[in-house]
Amino acid sequence: MFSFIKKGLEKTLGSIKDILPERVEKIDKTLLEEILIESDIPYELVEEILYYLPPASSIARADVRRVLKAYFTYPMPERSSEQTPFVELVIGVNGAGKTTTIAKLAHNYKKASQSVLLGAADTFRAAAIEQLKSWAERVDVGIVYTAQGHDPSAVAYDTISSAIAKKIDRVIIDTAGRLHNQVNLANELKKIVRICDKALLGAPHRKILILDGTQGTSAINQAKAFHEMIGIDAIIITKLDGTAKGGSLFGIAKALELPILYVGVGEGKDDLIPFNSDEYVDTILDAIFTPNHG
Repeated sequence: MFSFIKKGLEKTLGSIKDILPERVEKIDKTLLEEILIESDIPYELVEEILYYLPPASSIARADVRRVLKAYFTYPMPERSSEQTPFVELVIGVNGAGKTTTIAKLAHNYKKASQSVLLGAADTFRAAAIEQLKSWAERVDVGIVYTAQGHDPSAVAYDTISSAIAKKIDRVIIDTAGRLHNQVNLANELKKIVRICDKALLGAPHRKILILDGTQGTSAINQAKAFHEMIGIDAIIITKLDGTAKGGSLFGIAKALELPILYVGVGEGKDDLIPFNSDEYVDTILDAIFTPNHG
């Protein structure tokens, strides 16, 4: 698991090494500031981190770790995962890796011996339906879909109804990432949420936002917009392996006050790993500090 996080942060760790070729016992605050900014932690957040560190000019690993860890204290909202089927609504702009992430999630659930049904409710694009159908075949799970342009809420309803009838454990519903304008998108997403609840009281049990890790902190505004539309429960960060902006997770967690569920660290179906904030913070600190020093 640790090597997976390291794989995901490879480019970020490379950019740290460019600034700090040799690891240190204690780090100069100015140098730490440069590393944090280069890792795409928002400047105002970097200033906040430095403020909470001890007033000394050289800082120990334990002090940096204590402050950085504080940005990942947001628990998952209390939802009963005992609910069957457990319905997840997946949201995000086109190109963020939404469809691929849904397939990887389905694969993860299957590995945990759970049955999965996908719902192709991004009826705005024919390509989205075809892509999800293709992934459903690859990971060997069922899918409910319709023709392009059909009502996405009806797809969501049919998917949940089918899952109830077949006693499926998990339902994952895809949604459109972009319509003609934001008002249209907001209205459509709100309607899907309402219809899910009609199909099964309390559904969707979790609304997950997919964010492209290569976007860095610019993904925050996008995330806030979706959060305002329907209220997001958790985040998945994709393409973490393709960016030196690994520090952006601090900004995203801080701005949204939401938990990060998984990170995508590659193209393979096994490359979606549960996010562990301890491993994430320690991997970054391992690139800065020599071993066995507090």
